[in-house]
Amino acid sequence: MTEMAGAIGDIATGTLIAREVDTPAASHGASHGGHPGLCLNCGTRLIGAHCHACGQSGHVHRTMGAIGHEIAHGVFHFEGKMWRTVPMLVFRPGELTRRYVAGERVRFVAPLAIFLFTVFLMFAVVASLPGWSVGNGIEAGGRLAETVAKERRAADVALIDATRELARERRDPEADTDRIARLERRVSKVRADRAQLARAAGLLPDLKDAQDIRSHSSLVDDNWLEAKIKLARENPDLLIYKLKSSAYKFSWALIPLSTPFVALLFLWRRRFGLYDHAVFVTYSLTFMSLLVIVLTLLNRVGVNSGSIVFAALAAPPIHMYKQLRGAYTLTRFGAGWRTAVLLVFAFAVLLGFGLALLFNGLSH
Repeated sequence: MTEMAGAIGDIATGTLIAREVDTPAASHGASHGGHPGLCLNCGTRLIGAHCHACGQSGHVHRTMGAIGHEIAHGVFHFEGKMWRTVPMLVFRPGELTRRYVAGERVRFVAPLAIFLFTVFLMFAVVASLPGWSVGNGIEAGGRLAETVAKERRAADVALIDATRELARERRDPEADTDRIARLERRVSKVRADRAQLARAAGLLPDLKDAQDIRSHSSLVDDNWLEAKIKLARENPDLLIYKLKSSAYKFSWALIPLSTPFVALLFLWRRRFGLYDHAVFVTYSLTFMSLLVIVLTLLNRVGVNSGSIVFAALAAPPIHMYKQLRGAYTLTRFGAGWRTAVLLVFAFAVLLGFGLALLFNGLSH
């Protein structure tokens, strides 16, 4: 239930972030009032229903009904554009890329917005599956072990404080017997809590393993890499958790990493700039994220693994070919050889990105 709630939260967060990216900031309402002929957001004189300088509506509200209207408008407006964008992204990616670059921005979800949404959705779907946050992993084992250790330290401090306070009260010639009794009960309770935490720690071998690994690592500081590799081998779930968290946070970096490689394929075509290639890359990465989501769900419902592997291998090059040919108006041969080279580039980028994540996971 906790994993599902987290997944729903991730999807909602992705939707809100994507809408903020896709919607100009000036479209949000301001407070009612001010000069009737001036924009309440930037002060420009109005010449229509919306400000021609910042895009804000000339008429704004300050009622609870207006909040409901904005929520409904934002959700359905974004959803409406999503229903136009996703089918084209899947079946006509080249046309979508070309039309967006050419200036058709209102009809489609912006590349970065839909990318952020699908990345949030992808990690929410993957994180909700069994094996990611249950069992002896870092969330169910390591985190619980660390929590128990922290509580034991807190209980030790509480016992010392309570014992000292009890001793001071007993030395007082005018000591209050009721207060002494309360302090004695407090000391007994803290001792009982410490005993219970000790029993819990005994049921968590991960805590002892983690302590042993840390002790071993401190003894081999002269060989940092060996110590980190041993730590990862002893607790692979910890490394997987770190890799997943890093990939979740830094997935956007794939866009600037990939764009120069696409630009290399069109060095002699001056009419295509880095912006065009960035749009191509962002929509392409969005499709790959959607592919991961679909294949993960198909695997979850029991679809043959051979079919899933075939789709995972066949869909990316086919989609790249169609997007290249449509976005850059290429011949079949031109799109074909660029697809082959782009697959090599994509493998290199993913390998470098994965190694960077692995180094980041080992270094913490």
